[in-house]
Amino acid sequence: MTTLHDFTATTLTGQEKSLADYAGKVVVVVNTASKCGLTPQFEGLQALYAEFKDQGLEILGFPCNQFASQEPGTAEEAGEFCQRNYGVDFPMFEKVDVNGSDAHPLWKWLRDEKKGLLGGAIKWNFTKFIVGKDGQVIERVAPTTAPDAMREDIIKALAA
Repeated sequence: MTTLHDFTATTLTGQEKSLADYAGKVVVVVNTASKCGLTPQFEGLQALYAEFKDQGLEILGFPCNQFASQEPGTAEEAGEFCQRNYGVDFPMFEKVDVNGSDAHPLWKWLRDEKKGLLGGAIKWNFTKFIVGKDGQVIERVAPTTAPDAMREDIIKALAA
């Protein structure tokens, strides 16, 4: 059985990171964009991270330019934007595709695990996946759903 822990991803600094490092933690995986109407969700994601990271929450941000070219710069520029404008200190990774034949393998798996309104396809920036401590996807959360709306699911997953 495949889990989140079977994948690797490249950090903003260009280092390959094993997602097995997050075993035993609750993880929110989110595709992000710095020029999107939903970009202020960084604030809510950071607030959840600050509140629950000591209890075992991780948030993994993946910049993506597939939706209306709303992440046109480099991954480094995206990371600087998140830090500067929203104080983001949760892990951010290199820009990825989340749909199509060039989609990152992690995102192909996430799409297959929890289908959305468009079947497996990611609908827009800030699609969020809550992953349990065992690496299994618990929930797919719509782009327009505010991060704080995930609070109860995160608390339940942390307690499991």
